[in-house]
Amino acid sequence: MKALEHLRTINHHKLLVMKNCFAVGLYKQGLLHDLSKYAPSEFLVGCRYYQGNRSPNAAEREEKGYSAAWLHHKGRNKHHFEYWIDVDMDRGFQIAGMRMPVRYVVEMFMDRIAASKTYLKDAYTDSSPLEYYNRTKEVMVIHPVTRRQLEILLKMLARDGEEKTFRFIREHIVVFGKKN
Repeated sequence: MKALEHLRTINHHKLLVMKNCFAVGLYKQGLLHDLSKYAPSEFLVGCRYYQGNRSPNAAEREEKGYSAAWLHHKGRNKHHFEYWIDVDMDRGFQIAGMRMPVRYVVEMFMDRIAASKTYLKDAYTDSSPLEYYNRTKEVMVIHPVTRRQLEILLKMLARDGEEKTFRFIREHIVVFGKKN
């Protein structure tokens, strides 16, 4: 039963991201979003630790001290800022967030909306993704430009809602860089 519920959860999440990516013209990313969640190394862990109200990766991390499924996932999906962590040679070879291409920043934004809707269900508001971000932003290793872009979108969503924010992305994404 947990396997079926986990499958429903990831399908629901993926469909929400796809719908939102399509709404702003990111068709390829909408189709390909989170396909690694169906790989055995992620899917089976998700089934084992499924709870329905949060990511199974959090439960795996609590039990093991790390999440093998998350390490697999974030290493294959460019819409996660963790994918872009590398050694910054200009800063003395320290670990740093690299600047993300804007299309992945937008997909990350859509991913945060979908995750909040999936786990919060009826308690979701357009402020939910910003509230989650604010609880975790201090520990994020993320490039300053990428952070600023994400924060602009999250704050706009909280203030103006999806329709206006998605319209802004469609019409003004060149403010951030190339759309594709």
